[in-house]
Amino acid sequence: MALALVSGCMSKPEPAAAPKIELNVAAALGLKDALLDIQKEYEAKNPNVKIVYNLAASGALQTQVEQGAPADIFISAANKQLDDLHKKNMVNASTRRALVGNQLVLVTSKDSKLGLTSFADLTKDEVKKFGMGAPETVPAGQYGIEVLKSLGIWEKVKDKAVLAKDVHTVMVYAETGNVEAGIVFSTVAAASNKVKVVAAAPPGSHEPIIFPGAVLTNAKQPKAAEEFLGYLTGPEAGKIFKKYGFNVLN
Repeated sequence: MALALVSGCMSKPEPAAAPKIELNVAAALGLKDALLDIQKEYEAKNPNVKIVYNLAASGALQTQVEQGAPADIFISAANKQLDDLHKKNMVNASTRRALVGNQLVLVTSKDSKLGLTSFADLTKDEVKKFGMGAPETVPAGQYGIEVLKSLGIWEKVKDKAVLAKDVHTVMVYAETGNVEAGIVFSTVAAASNKVKVVAAAPPGSHEPIIFPGAVLTNAKQPKAAEEFLGYLTGPEAGKIFKKYGFNVLN
């Protein structure tokens, strides 16, 4: 009887905790604020997952991935960088997703008196310098050149261009008046109260702005990476992306 009593009082072993997972995500800097909010929600629902972001210009991230930097997921601000990695068999193509869309705009400092109202106004003599991302590494710069070439003014204004390492640097130039105008994504502009948007790129003047993401072939956490990428294209993440002004594509 005593043995039965002891046996009945013995506690059941606790279920083993899920192993901790560190997920490395290389992502375009323009997504920073939205991704940080998404991280909070995702980690709260998945306490065994720790997301580590590497946020930079897409071209710089591409180079880092090619050189072996740890990354499970790559999210670019344009298709080009992901396409280049795909050609080198560094992307799991079946996981590729178009996450969000964006718009290209022209901004000036909030107190600018130049009265710019279009990208074509960059040809005006009053505009001595304008900022844009270096097109080799910054998708916003790549799109910017497409717009200026579409308008037939690139050759006229290219010597005024101050090339920056990322869109946030372009914003600083515009905010401080170091340039008369800057070409950035609309979502980046919306996050600042020191600039005003004076023009949007004309429809059809550049390739559609798409932020694609995919799991990399050398991912150390491929299953967890696919799950997070799926979350990024789901309704909960979609609400956050919309809050920051992105066009949700799914």
